[in-house]
Amino acid sequence: MNVLNISSLIERLRSFDIRLERGLTTEELLRAEQTYEIRFPPDLRELLQQALPYGESFPDWRNFSARNVKSIRESLNWPLDGLLFDVENNRFWPERWGPRPQQLEQAKSAAKKHFEHVPKLIPVRGHRYLPATPYEAGNPVFSVHQTDVIPYGENLADYFEIEYRHKLYEEMNFERIKPIDFWGELGWSDEV
Repeated sequence: MNVLNISSLIERLRSFDIRLERGLTTEELLRAEQTYEIRFPPDLRELLQQALPYGESFPDWRNFSARNVKSIRESLNWPLDGLLFDVENNRFWPERWGPRPQQLEQAKSAAKKHFEHVPKLIPVRGHRYLPATPYEAGNPVFSVHQTDVIPYGENLADYFEIEYRHKLYEEMNFERIKPIDFWGELGWSDEV
């Protein structure tokens, strides 16, 4: 398991000029998890409780206005929407789902049912997501665009190094990326 030093990560985020607000209170964090029906992995949970990255496409987990809740729900639905787009356009149907239904609406319905059993993705920033399961620190961050899903960091700290160009994407050690059911099987290999 990757252990993340949150204090060091916060200092790195400051060095990248990322705007940080005070961390979420326990009540705010629980409210976000209940509102969005998610569970933040331990490393993201700890980061959000110590410092909340703000602006630049970061989700505003503290703001429960109708507009912001709608925006975060759209971000949470982005992976499913992209998957359904590719199903609809005959670009995606994994073997593990069995034969594809002939009728489009049946195929989309089946895809939604399969989607319910894959790890939920939590937005970190824009279209970069952290899997909620396994519920442990050190999950990789994925860049998600439809079913083109690629790792974009071995963990949260590595993700920020790559996103803010302090480490080249090609320098990521693909062999150290924790296997994640379904998402870790889409759109990439260990060759860049």
